[in-house]
Amino acid sequence: MHRIESAIEKAVKFRSHGIFISETFELARRQARDAIEKGLNPFPVAVKDCFLTSTSTTCASQMLENYTPPMNATVVDRIVAKGGCIIGKTNLDEFCMGTSSALGHFGPVKSALSEATSDDWLIPGGSSGGSAVAVQTGIADLAVGSDTGGSTRNPAAFNGVFGFKPTYGVLSRSGLIPLVNSLDSPSIFATSAESCWKYLEMLSGIDAADSTSVNLPEIEGIKSIEGLKVGIPAEYNNECLSDDAWKLWNHAANILERQKAQIIPISLPTTKYSLACYSVLSAADIASNMARYDSVAYGHRSKMENSTYEMYASSRSESLNTVVRKRIFAGNYMLMKQYRELYLEKALKVRRKISNEIRDAFKKVDIIITPTATGTAPKYSELRDTLFTKEDDDDYFTQAANLAGIPAISVPIGKGCNGLPIGVQLMANKLQDKTLCNIAQLLYSRVL
Repeated sequence: MHRIESAIEKAVKFRSHGIFISETFELARRQARDAIEKGLNPFPVAVKDCFLTSTSTTCASQMLENYTPPMNATVVDRIVAKGGCIIGKTNLDEFCMGTSSALGHFGPVKSALSEATSDDWLIPGGSSGGSAVAVQTGIADLAVGSDTGGSTRNPAAFNGVFGFKPTYGVLSRSGLIPLVNSLDSPSIFATSAESCWKYLEMLSGIDAADSTSVNLPEIEGIKSIEGLKVGIPAEYNNECLSDDAWKLWNHAANILERQKAQIIPISLPTTKYSLACYSVLSAADIASNMARYDSVAYGHRSKMENSTYEMYASSRSESLNTVVRKRIFAGNYMLMKQYRELYLEKALKVRRKISNEIRDAFKKVDIIITPTATGTAPKYSELRDTLFTKEDDDDYFTQAANLAGIPAISVPIGKGCNGLPIGVQLMANKLQDKTLCNIAQLLYSRVL
């Protein structure tokens, strides 16, 4: 019980950072008592508020402000069954659309590396910023996030923790409010790659409620970097990459080389189209998935009810922010018959090409190492005027792993000249999740 009470105390201490949308302290205490009765060791957990829990689930949106789900997500049930105690539901960008965690209905998440009382603060990354800061502050041993194009790895890099996106299908999506069905992956924040693997084993397994779920194979993993073939893609050294991020990417490669890994330059030429490809595919799925929020069965309902059409339109306009509405508009445009072939079908072909290039690369190398983001966490004031209008350059480094369905992890590698954390990303072939975590831990052990 001491660990749970300590976590609750920290959650109260850091309230001003906007980490949680809802606090579930009494639930955590009950879960701790139940775990002790079953002979389990209770541990504190934070869950991103896009996973269904029978307490509440909002997706940081006014649309779901008063929504109480009838069930828990599969990963939530599995956490609790292993002794996890849910301290609260973490804050995010509305419906997971954003990379700042400043676009939610309930206010922004503020990195614990900056003062929450300041008029300006460090962006924690997104969309899983609340989950990242829950681990950063020591509130949670495990924080569950979702990752569609980098939403776990990006905030992990900005906050100096580990962010692990498993192979698509390894963690059940049942009970995860969908953003992009073929890209969404429940993901893990922790303070070590070793812990990431431990929690993955705890939560993984076939789920009859998720037709895309897969089992992890039984593999040994690795215990040494010696002889490892490490690919460095030229296309990831782009014009957006800061000097600090480049130097620490190079530093990580040098560490691996000193441990007798073989560094192999590779090319992933279609990477330069991956962000556009991701944007088209995600918008199309978002338009489809967001259609369910019509304010009839549940959700925010406008008082303007002169007609059903007006009620639909005004309810959605009132309760969905600019980013969400823009993506719905874009997706519906691309799904129109006259534009489907021009945009959506071409994007699907590009995705296949990206996936094939990455698959071919893993015939030559064991892992690929890249930056996780362009640099360190920006301040809110640097992004404020573009949050609703500009695609984030950091997505360039992360979303290809989602398009290919491969595992990827962000590893804290050092600090920039401003003293803020920077991460590097490791990617491995499908279902090589254990090997990836092993390598990430070995790399990190040489950084310390």
